[in-house]
Amino acid sequence: MMFSRKLKFAIRAAVLGSLTFGLTFVPAAAATASNSLSVSATVQATCTVTAATMAFGNYTGTAANATSAVSVTCTNATPYTVGLSAGAASSATVNARKMTGPAAGLLSYSLFSDPSRTLNWGQTPGSDTVKGTGNGAVQALTVYGQAPAGQHLAPGPYTDTVIATITY
Repeated sequence: MMFSRKLKFAIRAAVLGSLTFGLTFVPAAAATASNSLSVSATVQATCTVTAATMAFGNYTGTAANATSAVSVTCTNATPYTVGLSAGAASSATVNARKMTGPAAGLLSYSLFSDPSRTLNWGQTPGSDTVKGTGNGAVQALTVYGQAPAGQHLAPGPYTDTVIATITY
């Protein structure tokens, strides 16, 4: 029997198709490679300090007490000290602060770091400052103030500005 060329091709295609029809093709496994990625950071010690107003209220010649808060926020485990300046009056010191009022009057007052008002709060680290260690959260430090009795001054408002400084 003589098959034509077209017929031979069709038979071969049919045979080849039937052979491959039942086969399952499995893709070749994917190759992988890996390497490590180094990650680093340096945490810097940082601190902030804020201070609230201290208001003695009406001074009538008798001793007046007041409190205020200094808020400190430092990174965890950061040691710090907080100092309070002498204030704005030219004759003031950290041991003898003064509020300025009418007719250049000066109302003396003191700032302390303890409720019994015996530990002066100044600005010399290791001497009269308040120290602590940061924990990442706000830490409130109480400032205790006292305007001593016996000051007889012109009526009116008396003010001062004290700078809170944090060293870390």
